[in-house]
Amino acid sequence: MLRLAASPPDEEHPYGFSKAEYLAAGIEGALIVLAAAGILLTAVPRLLNPEPLDAPLLGLSVSAAASVINLAVAIVLLRVGKKYRSIALEADGKHLMTDVWTSVGVILGVALVFATGWLRLDPLVALGVAAHIVWTGVGLVRRSASGLLDGAIPQADRDAIQKVLTEYSQYGVTFHALRTRRAAARRFVSFHLLVPDRWSVARAHRLSEEIEARIRTVLPHNVSVFTHIEPISDPASYEDQGLDR
Repeated sequence: MLRLAASPPDEEHPYGFSKAEYLAAGIEGALIVLAAAGILLTAVPRLLNPEPLDAPLLGLSVSAAASVINLAVAIVLLRVGKKYRSIALEADGKHLMTDVWTSVGVILGVALVFATGWLRLDPLVALGVAAHIVWTGVGLVRRSASGLLDGAIPQADRDAIQKVLTEYSQYGVTFHALRTRRAAARRFVSFHLLVPDRWSVARAHRLSEEIEARIRTVLPHNVSVFTHIEPISDPASYEDQGLDR
């Protein structure tokens, strides 16, 4: 999916393939929830009918080694995913982090059983770990669904855009119909620029180019800005603010 998301636009997909990352993240989220279900299916019967632990020392050794490896890889994936705004890499990192939490739960559960002799502590810890994993998985699925439904960019980014537009209002222009959407690592911004009727097309275009450049400065990396120029005194300029005119 990362390879597909990085593919250049084509005639049938002029906006590119970046949304493919949401499919990957959604699948990862579903797999995380499925893993939690597997933990629940194992933990509930052991909670109702406690059983002695099998090969606890071997289990602890394997879990500890797996935790260290998964934690190292997960940290790298999460860091790179954040840097490049890749929800697929972030989902992969969170997937591995759920494995880390599972291993930590195993170690904690076995240690508590050794310390107290109470066999039900192991499945109780497992249930807590499963709940945390479900929360992580559901969060990824929700974020993926929001992306596929053209969710807006983060509020902080929208505030930065609004600040730029407010600064340019001193030139006697106004703005409306500001819309944003995310497509994984890519962000799209569009708005209408209303200029004085006496301005030439060239002057309005120069200002729009300057504003777009400023927005790309405050929102670096993979942002596309679209501006629609309209005369400020024409009533028709105010009839197309909605998504459907």
